[in-house]
Amino acid sequence: MGLLGLGEMGRAARLLSFGLVFLVFFALLAENAAGQGNRRLLSYQEARRILYADIYADHRITLYCAFPYTRDRKPKLPAAFRRDVYPDRAERVETEHLVPVENFGRSFVEWREGHPDCLDGQGRRYRGRKCAGRVNETFRLMEADLYNLYPAVGSVNALRSNLNFQELGENATLPFGPSCPLRISGRRVEPPLAARGSIARTYLYMEANYPRFQMSRQQRQLMQAWNRAYPPDTWECLRAERIKRIQGNANSFVEALCP
Repeated sequence: MGLLGLGEMGRAARLLSFGLVFLVFFALLAENAAGQGNRRLLSYQEARRILYADIYADHRITLYCAFPYTRDRKPKLPAAFRRDVYPDRAERVETEHLVPVENFGRSFVEWREGHPDCLDGQGRRYRGRKCAGRVNETFRLMEADLYNLYPAVGSVNALRSNLNFQELGENATLPFGPSCPLRISGRRVEPPLAARGSIARTYLYMEANYPRFQMSRQQRQLMQAWNRAYPPDTWECLRAERIKRIQGNANSFVEALCP
């Protein structure tokens, strides 16, 4: 009985090992096959250059506040805009990852724990965004996806940070004044009405195309509601067409609602 028990244990261990191999295989297969995300741009710096030079060259308007900006990315702020919130960043346009990098970055082991190749000039190990970007191609593709990149006033980008979106109501604070109707309360942000459709279709696209990014049920329901309530305008459709030509894949949530 003892020898038979050991044999059975050995077979069970082999089956478990095979099962784990198959699980890893199908997880990798799902990551490669789930959706048609970015498969061309591997550099965030290059994607950012393309964003301003090719996507927004004739439409220099920021996302949240809808402020125009100059060729050298200086926002044209109205007098009523509050400049005392992150004042060092209020006078420039920054590139906003609408789905924050941290929201998908922490799913990468290189972000959380580092990697043997992530060593600085003194031989010290590092981790986080820099390490994930150095050694993981999937991370670089997600980081550089043009559908997730938008120009934003730097101070607005800074205050939004990685906070989730939510409908907050008129009692929530307007940190930049009425000229930029973005509201904030605690750890939640309510974007202006004009930005909600683009936000929703970006979040839905990222979740559909990158299994590493998953929204909560509540956040997904909100994005689905905004997608229905705020259809794309002419610019959002044109923006998606331009990105598709460059990046090679579509945002189906935009395409489905465009002429």
